[in-house]
Amino acid sequence: MHLRTDLDYFHIIILRHAESIANANNVHQGQFDFPLSPHGIEQAKDVAEFFISSGQKFDYLISSPLARARQTAEIIADELEMTVELDNNLMERDAGVISGIHHNEADQKYPPLDFYTLYTKFGQTGESQWELFLRAGHAINQLIAHPYGNYLIVSHGSIMNMILYAILGIFPQPNFYGAQFMFKNTSMIELYFYPQTHNWVFVKLIHPPYI
Repeated sequence: MHLRTDLDYFHIIILRHAESIANANNVHQGQFDFPLSPHGIEQAKDVAEFFISSGQKFDYLISSPLARARQTAEIIADELEMTVELDNNLMERDAGVISGIHHNEADQKYPPLDFYTLYTKFGQTGESQWELFLRAGHAINQLIAHPYGNYLIVSHGSIMNMILYAILGIFPQPNFYGAQFMFKNTSMIELYFYPQTHNWVFVKLIHPPYI
């Protein structure tokens, strides 16, 4: 682990997990625990190689505890000689009854509603947009309670969207209207947070293959 004690800010990279078995088979995941696919394992190794070749070092590596994120984090941690801290706030949206079901089957058994309010449960029993947004805010609060330093966060697409909403001051809209940030497997976003001025800086969105 490369610990820095001279920083007075947070440098944060948030990484979407590598391809899972469910991703490869078009299955809703939510908080169901699907492991990485063989391709996903190679993707995670590619991320580690990218960090090594670009000279990027981290003081802390924090991950969602769900298998696809945790496994991605552990592969990277092994290469970077780090340990992984787990945070339940970084888990994917609870997708309710459609979790673990193929997209086509889910559409037939549980047809999407014509309109979703901010408070409508996703997948009938899962998390609403409002609940996910609040959890994203809590995840940020937990993160900046840590010491200053360089952070790698491994998480999931839906919660990453809401984290960006909270950071950028975007309010979630009914029916999933408004801004949507699209993350491929192992896409990442780079941010800085300066506590003295409470200033967030969004640097870039990086999609694989990394250049």
